[in-house]
Amino acid sequence: MGDGRSPDDRPSRRGDRAAMTAAAPARADTYRARGWFSLQLAIGWLPVLALYAATMSVVHGVPLARALVVSTRAIVGAALLGVVVLRFVGRTPWPRPVRPGFILLQVCAAIGFSVAWVVLSNIVESIARGAIVLTAPPLVAPFLLLGVWLYVAVAGVSYAVQATDRAAHAEAAAVRAQLAALRGQLNPHFLFNALHSVVHLIPVAPDLAADSAERLAALLRTVLEENRDRVTLQEERAFVSRYVELEQVRFGERLVVQWDVPQEASALFVPAFALQTLVENAVRHGAASRVDPTKITVSAQRNGTTLTLTVADDGAGADLSAPPDSGRTGLRRLRERLDALYGSRAALTCESRPGAGFTARVSLPADDADDVA
Repeated sequence: MGDGRSPDDRPSRRGDRAAMTAAAPARADTYRARGWFSLQLAIGWLPVLALYAATMSVVHGVPLARALVVSTRAIVGAALLGVVVLRFVGRTPWPRPVRPGFILLQVCAAIGFSVAWVVLSNIVESIARGAIVLTAPPLVAPFLLLGVWLYVAVAGVSYAVQATDRAAHAEAAAVRAQLAALRGQLNPHFLFNALHSVVHLIPVAPDLAADSAERLAALLRTVLEENRDRVTLQEERAFVSRYVELEQVRFGERLVVQWDVPQEASALFVPAFALQTLVENAVRHGAASRVDPTKITVSAQRNGTTLTLTVADDGAGADLSAPPDSGRTGLRRLRERLDALYGSRAALTCESRPGAGFTARVSLPADDADDVA
């Protein structure tokens, strides 16, 4: 009221804010991953330090205590230069295909790192001893080669991490695209089924059909504005309850829905429209094909780290030996969404036989807000 925005503009703004909110945890994960990588890199210098000290002690006869002190100063200098290498690598991503200019740049960087390390080591040793210390001429070449090796090791690890990050981002983008495609298929499927219910009412109860159309519009508004892949079970239940009210306008007392969802499970996250898909399947294939009342029971149970959603009806049942593509498109797409979101950690199973009702059960990780964030 008085905000100067059209109604059509507000969902878009809400979607932008939701996208920004969803991006924040991803940025936090990236920062945590970088911190962990830095710690691993710091620990990775320890074997180099040990090898350096052992070489000084065994090959050159330097006392071990003295070798450890000198090695620590030298390797700390290399590690500090390694930070520069990490920044350099971050600014010069690995090209595809590899170009000669990139190889030349890396060769120059390796030589520069090696020379800088030898010079820095001499400066540190001179400060520590209080006198000018220069690397003995016979040792200059081995030290320079060692510096090149250290550069290759640091840059190689950094480029490997970059490649892993790119692969992870590509996989995440593919999953998002798959989820978006499945959501795009789900919405028309839901719209067709809901409109089918309203159309049945038009010739027999026009007023009820008009009321149902308004309820349907409210449901579709939720479908169009909801851009999250996962919502709380409480939010999903509220949406399904409105859907059930729409179907009860058509079926009347022939459709009875009972809920068994404990309060402690309400805050757990489930795939958006997952429960609605299960209930819709029970209505269409359980209640729509019979005259007698159909009872649908919706339950949720948490068992440790697993949340189980169950939708059971006492309707007509089904022959589960039929080909998987013969009807029940919603269940098939839900199974695909579960696989995209959770992989092997989630499963959709069905139990039924003709005339004995149908039970669909979804098992998935019991994630709360902290897990999703």
